[in-house]
Amino acid sequence: MPVFWTRTGLLAERVTQAFWPFWTVLLVALAPLVMGWHDILPLEVVWGWAVLSVLGLGIALVSGLRRFRFPTLTEALERVDARLPGRPIAALFDDQAIGTGDPASEAVWAAHIRRMEQRTHDARAVEPDLRVSRRDPFGLRYIALLAFVVALLFGSLFRIGTVADITAGPTGQLATGPVWEGWIDPPAHTGKPTLYLADIPGGRVEVPEGALVTLRLYGEVGRLSVEETVSGRTGDLPAATEAQQSFEVTQDGTLAIRGDGGAEWRVVVQADQPPQVELSGPLDTDAMGEMSQPFRASDDYGVVFGTATFTLDLPRVDRRYGLTIDPDPRDALVIDLPMPFTGDRAEFEELLIDDLSQHPWANLPVTMVLQVEDVAAQTGATEPEQMTLPGRRFFQPIARAVIEQRRDLLWSKANGRRVLQVLRAVSHEPDGFFPNETTYLRLRFTLRRLDTMVAEGMTDDDQAEIAEALWDLAILLEEGTLADARARLERAQDRLAEAMRNGASDEEIQELMDELREAMDDYMSMLAQQAEPGDNGTDQPDRNGESMEITQSEIDALMDRIQELMEEGRMAEAQELMEQLNEMMQNLQVTQGEGSGDGPQTPGEQSLQDLAETLRDQQDLSDDAFRELQEQFNQGQQGQQGQQGQQGQQPGQQQGQQPGQQQGQQPGEQGQQGQQQGQQQGQGPGQGGEGEQGQLNDQGAGGEGDMDLADRQEALRRGLQTLRDNLPGLTGDAADLAEDAIDRAEGAMEGAEDALRDGDMAEALDRQSEAMEALREGMRNLGEALAENNQDPDQDQGSEGDQQAEGAPAPMQRDPLGRQMGNAGQFGSDENMLQDEDVYRRAEELLRELRDRSADQERPQQELEYLKRLLERF
Repeated sequence: MPVFWTRTGLLAERVTQAFWPFWTVLLVALAPLVMGWHDILPLEVVWGWAVLSVLGLGIALVSGLRRFRFPTLTEALERVDARLPGRPIAALFDDQAIGTGDPASEAVWAAHIRRMEQRTHDARAVEPDLRVSRRDPFGLRYIALLAFVVALLFGSLFRIGTVADITAGPTGQLATGPVWEGWIDPPAHTGKPTLYLADIPGGRVEVPEGALVTLRLYGEVGRLSVEETVSGRTGDLPAATEAQQSFEVTQDGTLAIRGDGGAEWRVVVQADQPPQVELSGPLDTDAMGEMSQPFRASDDYGVVFGTATFTLDLPRVDRRYGLTIDPDPRDALVIDLPMPFTGDRAEFEELLIDDLSQHPWANLPVTMVLQVEDVAAQTGATEPEQMTLPGRRFFQPIARAVIEQRRDLLWSKANGRRVLQVLRAVSHEPDGFFPNETTYLRLRFTLRRLDTMVAEGMTDDDQAEIAEALWDLAILLEEGTLADARARLERAQDRLAEAMRNGASDEEIQELMDELREAMDDYMSMLAQQAEPGDNGTDQPDRNGESMEITQSEIDALMDRIQELMEEGRMAEAQELMEQLNEMMQNLQVTQGEGSGDGPQTPGEQSLQDLAETLRDQQDLSDDAFRELQEQFNQGQQGQQGQQGQQGQQPGQQQGQQPGQQQGQQPGEQGQQGQQQGQQQGQGPGQGGEGEQGQLNDQGAGGEGDMDLADRQEALRRGLQTLRDNLPGLTGDAADLAEDAIDRAEGAMEGAEDALRDGDMAEALDRQSEAMEALREGMRNLGEALAENNQDPDQDQGSEGDQQAEGAPAPMQRDPLGRQMGNAGQFGSDENMLQDEDVYRRAEELLRELRDRSADQERPQQELEYLKRLLERF
């Protein structure tokens, strides 16, 4: 079957390559006929096109027949055989050239034939090469196909049959009598199809306003004429019997073709309706002043543009203080409405979202009008909607005063002197009002600039400059640049308390609670960083059980309850819980978990650390083995092939020792130090350096340069065996899985050791890879086993660290990613790590930093290899 399908594909390939010019010319010749061009072109042009098409087809057919060769079975076999390694099909037809009569030689030849026969079972059909781009570099075949497809879309294959009628001459044409044809093309923006009048029976016809009517009359002049009242044309009109006529539909009326085979229609114009727009919901604003206004727009053919216009509603303005004088003339605020990027614009709903907090009319009464426009320049608008232009709310008193004076200055430049006096009075005694000297100095500088501008005459640019400076100052006063997390937490609590007293919307409550949570997280991180563990593992002396422990989840639950009470309007209860939270944060202390900092490690944590050291040393050893494999390959290419079979194992052993010693003198020395540390830690508490372990450390003291790769692998295996013997007594499925993984790692190390001694570097690398994977699995299972044993209060605790975990609350530890860890090193968490909206951007930044560092060749080789492994994994 593979040969049959390959031969079939080869036939398709040769047909395509030989006859692609033939069907290219054929498609080019048929495209004008399908479009009906022969009906409007002169007869001489039609005859010329027919002759050229026939000549082109003949030349292409003859050329294709000369190039075409029917594929044979031998050619198909050769193509299938070329895709198989070693060309086994051709080998089956070979004969033994030398060694005939020699039984050993004939046996080898027979084995070779059997192996080739087995390879033929893997034969697969070879796909044909149907590409002809080298013979058609300009893509003429695609141009011809495109022209034919377009002709099919806008024409008909039945028009080809009318060629005979056209070429029959005038006699044949007049024999059929006068004929006509006509079209009604609606405007492009309507998206409606063209109407072919010959297919529409007489009667009522509805067409859009502005449709174009095209009529063509054939036959003897005067036999057919056109009568119409739909165009509304006056003055010089073309003759009713003119062969081709075109006009636009502007009104209702009749359209008739008088004569043999004529027809009459009553045309009704469909007027283009103006678009409509309406507000589909109430205005929504958040605490930062961003507005969101839903609206709905529709049109019979689609909306193309829209605006929202805001105008100051002066009669509704509270004309007090700085607003008593007449405002400076200011143009209406116009914002473009969002339009759908995709889909139909005949009817849609969208949201007008914008932040107008810095506009001079922010927090002042305005009227809003939405207006949309269609392609015919018709417009539709909503009724004026009275509203207050959304603006940001400020809770800090000085910030609120600054924003109020900024509003007065933007109201009228004549308020410049008054704004200067009010802000000078505000800053007269800064103590107790300004959070720091920076904000006070910025205000004083702004006032000096304002004083100069008022004296010299304030311009529009001066007004904009002072307004921007006052806005930045108000933001600085409201948000603050607090030096530590505690001050920021207090500020967030004060702002939330201010919102409780003044009343706040749900959006403002959400914004303030998010700010409080962020400040709380920063404050907790600060405490965790500054905590110094004492004898009892906390940052404060033991209170003999008088202290109360609270977790992060309990704090989050308390803040959720505060937010819920505020949203329900129960401000008194929310204020009481807020005071409890404030008191709790003042007395908060962070405890350090066991095994962190300088405290003693439990046997389980020691075993985890020893496994990690063993995994790193195994990785270093695997890297050295890979480099030696490369050296062996390079040396094998330089030697003679005949010497490889004679030398046998001895060269492999020499190559395994000499390069290993060279490697040990350079990068391996650091790996041996890590190995020696891992073995010393793997002894566990109370274990001395006796027996094999002591002997190994004595060897390591002399430097790694005296040990080859096999000896280093043996030392790692013995260290892992000692580590397994010193594992803490754990129960459960995870503990059993951890022991099984360590056993597999030890077995893989033993296999790698044997392979290294035999000089089989490839096998050694495979076994080392299995050992590293088993070590990783063992670390995971051991961490789970330690966590299960420590979390079960009824289980017998077998170590000092476990007894401490039973008698004390579980410590709150966090890994480098901020996740909580168990008492004995359980990594991972059930927490959602994707809460931050910028998590993907942060991930991209980390990946970019890893790539930049890995490209820096001046970094240590060990670091570059580590970065490479990170990039390969992530």
